[in-house]
Amino acid sequence: MDFSSKLLENAVYEMSQLPGIGKRTALRLVLHLLKQPIERTEGLTAALANLREQVKFCTGCHNISDVEVCEICASPKRDKTMVCVVEDIRDVMAIENTSQYNGLYHVLGGKISPMEGIGPQELTIGSLINRAKQGKIKELIFALSSTMEGDTTNFYIYKQLEGLQINTSTIARGIAVGDELEYADEVTLGRSILNRVPFEGSLKAN
Repeated sequence: MDFSSKLLENAVYEMSQLPGIGKRTALRLVLHLLKQPIERTEGLTAALANLREQVKFCTGCHNISDVEVCEICASPKRDKTMVCVVEDIRDVMAIENTSQYNGLYHVLGGKISPMEGIGPQELTIGSLINRAKQGKIKELIFALSSTMEGDTTNFYIYKQLEGLQINTSTIARGIAVGDELEYADEVTLGRSILNRVPFEGSLKAN
């Protein structure tokens, strides 16, 4: 792709580094921004800069937050004896949209995947186990996507919890095997949370 401007080429290149954005789409987006009032472009630039400089990760659950402890962890209305384990913030948002869950979360930041070089140490599993050892959690809900990596991660955490008096459950398989949580409709996801099953039972089913 030939560019008449090095500035345009650089902007298209940076835009094309985003997930799902090819060079043609990146070019279309950059040209669109050029047609907008400069205030809008500056607003986008400022928002991205503020995001990188000021965003925090909750010290309790690792959710993205504006403050040290996110609103969910800080809320006195949440059931702090129940923790739902998810892959990332998109899953937190998906479950919150169902209005069927009132506990806390723990965001792992991914799933165990040896093929991609992601082991337990690259995730927040260590801090999850530390939370569990504090004795306040009565139930841990595994809400990772039903893929091989998700099931591997669930099982690894389950084994790390041996000896602790914590009930473990997993969302019901209303979520199809191989599906990512964030793409499930709210009704199906909500029912999966409400109809969760003991994790031990899901192991036998497999």
